[in-house]
Amino acid sequence: MTKNDVDGRGIDLVWGGAGIAKIIGRSPRATFHMLENGELPAKKVSGRWVIERSKLVAFFMEDAA
Repeated sequence: MTKNDVDGRGIDLVWGGAGIAKIIGRSPRATFHMLENGELPAKKVSGRWVIERSKLVAFFMEDAA
């Protein structure tokens, strides 16, 4: 997980399927399945999955509503 500054606002990025799996409480295998099928709003950067933490939280909050 890395914080970067873009336009003066901090962006908290979660890198890698294993890191994403920890946050969403799923196994790495289930998480990679969700990533590969486009079920999570993540992108691949240089062969590695990355997602902004706030977008991941918003995705699940939207799903719960």
